[in-house]
Amino acid sequence: MKAVHLSRIDLNLFVVFDAIYTEGGITRAAKRLSLTQPAISHALGRLRELFDDPLFSRQGKAMIPTPLARVMLDPVRQSLQGFEATLKRVDRFDPATSHKHFTIGMRDVRELTALPKLLSTIARTAPFVDIATVRTERKQLEAELAAGILDAAIDVRLALSDEVRRERIDEERLVVVMRPRHPHVRRQLDLKTYLAQEHVLVSSRRRGFGIEDYELSRHGLKRRIRLRCQHYFAACRVVAETDLILTMAERYARIVNPLFGNRLMPFPLSAPDYDAYLYWHVNADADPANRWLRKQLAEAFRQRRGSKRREG
Repeated sequence: MKAVHLSRIDLNLFVVFDAIYTEGGITRAAKRLSLTQPAISHALGRLRELFDDPLFSRQGKAMIPTPLARVMLDPVRQSLQGFEATLKRVDRFDPATSHKHFTIGMRDVRELTALPKLLSTIARTAPFVDIATVRTERKQLEAELAAGILDAAIDVRLALSDEVRRERIDEERLVVVMRPRHPHVRRQLDLKTYLAQEHVLVSSRRRGFGIEDYELSRHGLKRRIRLRCQHYFAACRVVAETDLILTMAERYARIVNPLFGNRLMPFPLSAPDYDAYLYWHVNADADPANRWLRKQLAEAFRQRRGSKRREG
């Protein structure tokens, strides 16, 4: 037998090979595959050329396999069954039986508010599915989604290419956090008093401003940042023990600050909602597993919005 190169092989030829072997003839193989007899004969001719062997010889009305065809049968059938099983797995996702591991880019603000709802649902409907959340640099977000390092990400609105899909899944207001008996803030917090205080800025970056600073700059205003730190939990504790004040997302603030007894006041500007967006790569748009994950994430944020309305 001459050497056979994979680049010359059409998978459909082996489907024809299996049909001829099973049915014992070209006519019945054509009927089984809903093809014409000339198409089956042409495919058999290509197989004979590839393997330099007749593969089947006619004896009366039957096509009898050659020794090489008998050797090929089991590997060919196993390969076809493997391809079929793979296609079935790709075509569907069953959360009840899947052992899929998902990685989501998410910051701690979203973890605390969304993960409890997400995991309570997954524990019931997808007992073997694992979730990992990771902090990712925004400049790397698109590349990590494209490479499959991240299955999805949740962040504020970002300027990304058309290769990344997004869906708005949450809106958030900003509030100002301060210790209970702050010497300069009484019943209300106006803009003048807000700007007169020293502030904590939470950011994973070494420099730059927060969303509240960009909102202030739109009005030609600037605040004094006394402390820049990486985590809101630490910032809330600092606020509880100093006269510094902190601007942050309301829902996260309502979960954390009762631990420290801090007060929450409205942000003294009509700032835009602190919206959250779900991001995924276009390559995963039609993937059943990724679609399922996106649905669960959107539902987790929908549920927490419902909880907030009931609390209010």
